[in-house]
Amino acid sequence: MAPSSALAIVGGEPLIKDRFPDVFKWPVVTQEDEEAVLEVLRAGSMSGTGVTKQLEVEFAAWQGAKYALGHNNGTAALHAAMFGCGVGVGDEIICPSITYWASCLPALSLGASVVFADIKLETINVDPADVEHRITDRTKAIVVVHYSGMPVDMDPIMDIAQRHGLKVIEDVSHAHGGLYKGRKVGSIGHVGAFSCMSGKALPWGEAGILVTDDREIYERALIFGHYERHGEEALLTIPELQKGAKLPWGGYKYRMNQFSAAMGRVQLRHYGERMAEIQKAMNYFWDLLEGVKGIRAHRTPRDADSTMGGWYNPKGLYCGEELGGLPVSKFCDAVRAEGVYNCSPGCNSPLHLHPLFQSVDVYGDGKPTIIARAARDTRQPEGSLPMAERMLASCFHVPWFKKYVPEVIELHAAAFRKVSENAAQL
Repeated sequence: MAPSSALAIVGGEPLIKDRFPDVFKWPVVTQEDEEAVLEVLRAGSMSGTGVTKQLEVEFAAWQGAKYALGHNNGTAALHAAMFGCGVGVGDEIICPSITYWASCLPALSLGASVVFADIKLETINVDPADVEHRITDRTKAIVVVHYSGMPVDMDPIMDIAQRHGLKVIEDVSHAHGGLYKGRKVGSIGHVGAFSCMSGKALPWGEAGILVTDDREIYERALIFGHYERHGEEALLTIPELQKGAKLPWGGYKYRMNQFSAAMGRVQLRHYGERMAEIQKAMNYFWDLLEGVKGIRAHRTPRDADSTMGGWYNPKGLYCGEELGGLPVSKFCDAVRAEGVYNCSPGCNSPLHLHPLFQSVDVYGDGKPTIIARAARDTRQPEGSLPMAERMLASCFHVPWFKKYVPEVIELHAAAFRKVSENAAQL
């Protein structure tokens, strides 16, 4: 019989024999959610706005913002945020290369270009020191992404934006409820946009929402894709926008389905409690792995007034040199063999190297869309963002614990520790 220290991938006994569905099940859907959705269904008001407006008021209060505007998904909320900030033909936005495509891709449909900034390996977030030298007279906005719940270092970002007269768009789709120095992420920049699809930490089915304190951004986002609300008394106060009311300027229909709005109101009421339990569980997991060779926690310092929110899509940082140069793919294979079902290498691939941001002609301009209306060639070749290009080999997915069940968390942490301590077997 193989000794207990033998890794499962080479014939040893796996540590974990159960999937523990109660610990990982998400979203939490209760009778309260069902009754709220059924009320909308029975009223036949799926395409209305009454429930959505209630959600907007409640979400704005929870977020600490003046205005909130519901959308059918987070991509639409980001698109509207860009339009709200005045992004248009010939403009440039700056965005981290490591992110989901929706953080920046909508800019192309507005006639703008994307300039990617590098990241910091320890946060997987945009590096403020890499942003400023990418600003030109065409730059209109900086998009920051609180990646996997990690708050971006917002103070230097806001300083750069203020000095250059730029807008800051926060993509908060990974970090609902997260704090940066005591302030909720999404309330620090000029506008925040959230995805609330069913897999997110704050799940509403399939939905998104925009928040801002800036009345002009709010009204521009409203007129961009919410034609059915233009006629409401005193809603549009900006004369330029009043002239074009009644039709959506972007040609989009971005309203939120009220099934999602109804579920969102219920989920929001319980989110603080659920988020706190996730944070307790995830911090316990990483506490157990403190000092283990080859891996580091991707989390905020425990003594900082910053948090990971609902800790969506959590990551670990990989230091293969401490394990004899073992590739992260082999490390993850061994951890999965121990019964950790959701340990895989990497994160989002660097966007600046994707053909869509290099050579694809989306709209038939006769040249790559990324430069079709640009004042300069903004394409960035391989080697231009070294930290982003290293990231796929420098991080890995870890279990996302929704419940604080110490024995389950301890078992999963033991699997990571076992692989680290016996890496020579690989």
